[in-house]
Parts: sequence; C-alpha cells; structure tokens
Amino acid sequence: MSYVDGFVAAVPHANRDAFIAHARAAWDVFAEAGATRQVECWADDVPAGTRTDFARSVECGDDEAVVFSWVEYPDRATRDAAQQQLMNDARLHDMPMPFDGARMIFGGFLPILDERIHATTGYVDGVLVPVRSDARDAYSAFAAHNAAVFRDHGAVRVVEAWGDDVPAGTRTDFARAVQLQPDETVVFAWIEWPSKDARNAGWGRVMADDRLGSRDAPFDGKRMVYGGFEPVVDMRTEPAA
Repeated sequence: MSYVDGFVAAVPHANRDAFIAHARAAWDVFAEAGATRQVECWADDVPAGTRTDFARSVECGDDEAVVFSWVEYPDRATRDAAQQQLMNDARLHDMPMPFDGARMIFGGFLPILDERIHATTGYVDGVLVPVRSDARDAYSAFAAHNAAVFRDHGAVRVVEAWGDDVPAGTRTDFARAVQLQPDETVVFAWIEWPSKDARNAGWGRVMADDRLGSRDAPFDGKRMVYGGFEPVVDMRTEPAA
C-alpha cells in the first residue's frame, strides 16, 4: 500500500443499512479507478475527550454515529487520477447521500509504516495524531517500536500515514479535529484486529507490556483522537488470505 485517502463522517443511526449499501455500490467505481481496498467502520467504542474526539471532529449529533474509513491506492499518481475520474462519474453523482457530506473530513496520506499479516479484519482502532512536522523520523521510529508490541499481542496490521494532501474545510477538517498547530502535521493511523475480543484482550496485554513507548512521544497525546470501530464494509481487489 502506497497511498491512503482517509475519511471521518457522521452518519444517522437510522441510515446505517443505506450507508452500507451506498459504500458497497461506490466500490465498483473506486475499483475501476484503481483503488485496491475500501474499508468503512462504524463507531463502537469511541470515547468523548476533554479537548478532542471523533464526535467533535465531524459535529456528530446524538442521532448519528461516527464512521472512520479509508481507501487504499498503489501510489499517489493512481489516487490523483482516480479523483479526477470519480468527480466525473455519473454513477456517484446519482447515488443518494445517506449522510451530511458537508461535515465529512477527508485527505490524502502517505504511509510511513505498514506492518501487517494477511488476515481477515474484524475490528479497527482508528487514530488521528498531531505530530510536529520536523519530527517525522522520530515519530516513524516511535510508531515502528510500538507496532511490534501490538503485533506481538494480536494485531494483524498497524498503519501510520503522514498528512500529504489534507485540505482545509469550511466547517470541519482534520486540522480542526486535532487542534493542529502551524508547525504540525496530521497523521491518520489505524490498527486492525481479527475480532473485538482479540482487540480487548490485546489492549490489556499491550498496556501491561514494558516495551510500550509513551514517554517522550513526539506529539501532544492530549489532542490525539482515537476510538474503536466495527468494520461494516471491507472491499478489496484481492481477498484476504
């Protein structure tokens, strides 16, 4: 995987089935444009924060759920070409939107870490991180160290993707989501687990593991956004092993 479009949206609970159908129908268009995977994840264990959280990032109402999602491409050139193709595809324009697109946040991200095994994904931890722009190498090393711990305790994939093409929005955007400072970059990250049970057990072991790095982290953890999500759509050009 060489490029990721990341998204966060607020979807009415009543529109869950319509959202899933919409995402599955959109996959045909994304795949034709060169995408290799599309994943849509419904909020399951998404806590409120004191300064930032997923609900605030998209102005989520009480009757709505946060959706954390991404689309993978082999490289940025394929993704850029796909964006042009998608903008002109009548099939997407004709699909009713089961959520408020004006509050969806989105952007392009360049993976700096992708540790995985080929396995079915049953649960996802989604994370947004404000990282000092001059600390990319330090953050990469920090993330790689911690990814090994997660993998040892049951995670099947850990991805950290550096903000690369992340536009400002009129109401919501990734910068507002993490209260980004001028000298910082947003990281879009996720951890895949085989199931929620594996995730809950794995997190317990991770937090007890002395190897887990938390001190001297090159970012402000108080502004990090995180939560647990249930995958409701997982479309790939090739099935997981």
